[in-house]
Amino acid sequence: MAHGCQTWTLNKQLCQKLQTAQRAMERKMLNIKLKDRILTIEIRKKTQVTDVVQYIQRQKWRWAAHIAREKDNRWIKRCTEWQPRSGKRDRGRPEARWMDEIRRAAGPQWQRKAQHRRKWKTSAVG
Repeated sequence: MAHGCQTWTLNKQLCQKLQTAQRAMERKMLNIKLKDRILTIEIRKKTQVTDVVQYIQRQKWRWAAHIAREKDNRWIKRCTEWQPRSGKRDRGRPEARWMDEIRRAAGPQWQRKAQHRRKWKTSAVG
C-alpha cells in the first residue's frame, strides 16, 4: 500500500484516502462490517497495525536525510533540487512539492540538520 511512499507529496485528500483504505483492510482482516459500528480505536488495538500516514511520514523523513547526506552529485539529489523552467506558470496556488513538507517540518536549513544522524532521528516526525 505504501510502496515508494518516500517520494510522495502528502495532502489532506491523499491522507484521507489512505486512512480509509487502511480501515477497510483492517475491518476485512477481522471480518467486521461497517454496520457493526465498532470504533477504529478498538479495531486498531486488535490488529496492532501502525497508521499508514505516520508510516509514510517516517519513511519520507528517513529518505530526506539519506538524500541530504549524499556527497557526490547523484541524480537523486539533482532531481530533488531541480527547479523547472517551463516559461509561464499555471494559474492558482502552486502544487505542494516533496521538499515543501520537509522544509515545513525541519526548517529551511533541513539539509544541514540532516547531516547529524542522531539529531535528525530524535527530531523525526510521525
